[in-house]
Amino acid sequence: MNKQEAKADAGKPMLTLVPRRILFDIAKVREYGTKKYGDPDNWKQVEKQRYRDAAFRHFMSYLDDPQGTDEESGLTHLSHLACNIAFLCEMEGRG
Repeated sequence: MNKQEAKADAGKPMLTLVPRRILFDIAKVREYGTKKYGDPDNWKQVEKQRYRDAAFRHFMSYLDDPQGTDEESGLTHLSHLACNIAFLCEMEGRG
């Protein structure tokens, strides 16, 4: 028996290759947003352009100060950027 016969995972993404830190950073932003807006799925109702704009603002803030934090949440601009990009990836993937 070859390895593929024992566990059919050929062609599946190796999620363990994703740096773990980004998952924790996105989770922190999601927790903040869920607490602020009360609904963990409300992000799905927002237009893509608003996430593009927010991502760009956080990216520009990150470039100005790589250690800077968002004034309202206290979380890093890079974490907010990652979350906005994650939303866009999900939305673009859904079509």
